[in-house]
Amino acid sequence: MNMTIAGPDGHPRCRWCGTMPEMLHYHDTEWGFPVSDDHRLFEKLSLEGFQSGLSWRTILVKRENFRAAFHDFDFDRIACYTERDIDRLLGDEGIVRHRGKIEAVVNNARRAQELVQREGSLANFIWRYEPDRSQLAKPQSVSTSAQSIALSKELKKQGWKFVGPTTVYAFMQAMGLINDHADDCSIREEVERVRQQFRRPTHSMSDF
Repeated sequence: MNMTIAGPDGHPRCRWCGTMPEMLHYHDTEWGFPVSDDHRLFEKLSLEGFQSGLSWRTILVKRENFRAAFHDFDFDRIACYTERDIDRLLGDEGIVRHRGKIEAVVNNARRAQELVQREGSLANFIWRYEPDRSQLAKPQSVSTSAQSIALSKELKKQGWKFVGPTTVYAFMQAMGLINDHADDCSIREEVERVRQQFRRPTHSMSDF
């Protein structure tokens, strides 16, 4: 199966981004580029949880609404949310109004605070699960991995919610722990160059 399509400039892109401008921009400028900022990592884990049962495009077009509603995913602020905040979010038509997912973000913000106290940063912990190149599957051929299963298991052990192995794998794809762009995607080499220059917060963890 051909995993790419021609973009507006004629260069091949991963087929999943289609021709929708917002998806194409996300694919070309964000997906797969490595991230070490704690708020962005927490945001993506949260949004992947909201995506469960939905399409990423549904979440992406609402992302600015989510950012406004959740104080730019500042987990120190979200950790202080009360039932009044839950009610406010349930009444916000700009986001996905799912009580379980909203409450999971608040819970996870508190767990993130605990993790940062132990590890120094969320990035220090997350990047331990970057797989070795030899462990990578063919691009976009799997929905979980040994690393995503291990990270999911550890997060759940720490009390995080909506962090199943598939959700975590999608998070790892997006945040650059793996370069899962199709082999002939025109963005793949750019992502790889950035990954090579990226200063990782900690050493890789590849002995699962």
